[in-house]
Formats: sequence, structure tokens, C-alpha cells
Amino acid sequence: MSAEKKGLASRSARLVLPDKTEGPMPASATWVAQQEGGVAAVDRALSILAAYRSEDDALTLAELAARTGIYKSTILRLIQSLMRGRLLFRLQDGRYQIGSEALRLGTLYQRAHRLGDVVLPVMHTLAERTGESVVLHVREGDARVALHRVESHQPIRYHVREGDSLPLTAGSGGHVLVAFSGAHGQISRTIRERMHHASYGERDPETSGMSAPVFGPGQSLVGALTVAGPATRVDEGFVAKHLPALLDAVASITHDLGGNPGVFAAAREAAQTRPMAVGQKGADQK
Repeated sequence: MSAEKKGLASRSARLVLPDKTEGPMPASATWVAQQEGGVAAVDRALSILAAYRSEDDALTLAELAARTGIYKSTILRLIQSLMRGRLLFRLQDGRYQIGSEALRLGTLYQRAHRLGDVVLPVMHTLAERTGESVVLHVREGDARVALHRVESHQPIRYHVREGDSLPLTAGSGGHVLVAFSGAHGQISRTIRERMHHASYGERDPETSGMSAPVFGPGQSLVGALTVAGPATRVDEGFVAKHLPALLDAVASITHDLGGNPGVFAAAREAAQTRPMAVGQKGADQK
């Protein structure tokens, strides 16, 4: 029986600001603005939509300008198009709400969307970039279940079957799922700070891996994406080299699932200067 059919997935450049009092733009809007390619006007319009946070009822023109770094005059022109498309709605007090078209699109997304359609292409790319197996684990009670996997082409590789259940208490994927489920303790706090974890021979002395979280709407935890392989290949040097690729992958999946990919920006930057993850070859990582 498919784990996905059981609904496991459901449990699952800073811009110049015209008004400093409003604070920086949300990380989701920053992520949209930093992507290359596309049409500039469309990107700016998407940045306006991405500026809304989950707690926002409506935003003023000044707040939108402060959060996006876009001139008010430009925002007004973009808003007219967004309003014609019913993606924004203007209240009597002059503030702007997300419009009804967003609900229609969200309904279509929920009806047609399958997790595998989003994650598997990214997982295949990550497996090619790293040369190792890639697995998406989701939490089910006190265990983690392999929901999707892409195996390495190398003859000696990490092998797991979809539906296999593993403990949460060992392995990088388990630690990530525990940490982003709200666990206390220094390891979990550090994982949440660095947005990833590496484990060397902890669950199996011959296997190592590194993992990072995947989020959905409202930053709900969807699962943990893991790159794993033989301990002879997946070592500290491997993590240092391929951690940015893992963080890029989870950011891309999170964006496509409706989460906020900007939460990985600081971790991605830190990986360039401090690439080592939390995992240790010590008493707690055997």
C-alpha cells in the first residue's frame, strides 16, 4: 500500500527598503526576487504576492513597498493588473487583501497535486549531482517512512525501499524530523539553526548521510530529504562539497509545495564558509 495514499505528505539579495520602519521583506519575497531569468514585471508582481505573511489580513501600499523594495508608483501599476486578475482585492480603507483567484488556484492545486510530481525530478537531479542515493522520509509516529527514493547508479550504494520504516533516533533524516517537530535539546536546536544535519555511521556503521527539512504551506513539515551512501564516500569532505546542492534542492521543493524557501538562504550562505553539519563521530554519532 502506497504511503503517499495514506496521506503522509500532509503531516508532514537583500533589497534596499524605502521605509526602514517596516523591516525587511519576507524571505519568500526575497527568494522570488533573487531568481534569474523570467520577466521582470512578472517577478515584481509575484514579489508583491509573496510579501504577504500567514498572519496578514491586509497590507497597505507603504507596507508592500517596504517589504518588496519596489517603488510605490510601480506597485500601484502592478496592483491594477493583480486586481484585474482577482489576485488582489482593495478594501474600503485602502489596504489590499489576497483575492478570490488565489483560492480557486489553491483548490485546483490541492485536487491535482501529488507530492511525487514535485519531489522526484528534484531528487533525480540531486542524485546526479552528488552521485549518491536520495530519499524523502516522512514521519509516522515514532518512525520515519521512506516515501520516495532515487538510488545511486554506483554498484555499492545506499539502498532503501519505498515504504521501509526506520527509527527516528538514529540517522540524519530521523534527527531532522525530530528537530523540526519541536524537540528540545542542543542537537535539535542546532539543526533548526543550520537547517541540516549529517550523520556518520550512526544507524549503520557502513552508511552515512546528510538531511534537510522540506516544508509545505504555512511552513508545515513535510519530510526530510536525505543524501546517503557508503561511509567510505559520504564523509566530512562530501558534506562540505555537496551541502549547498542539498539546500538548493529542499528550497526548490519547499517553494513548489507552497512553503517559504527563503528560510534556507542563511544556511546556504553559511555552508560556503562553515560547511560542516551538526553530526559528529563521537559518543552520540556511532
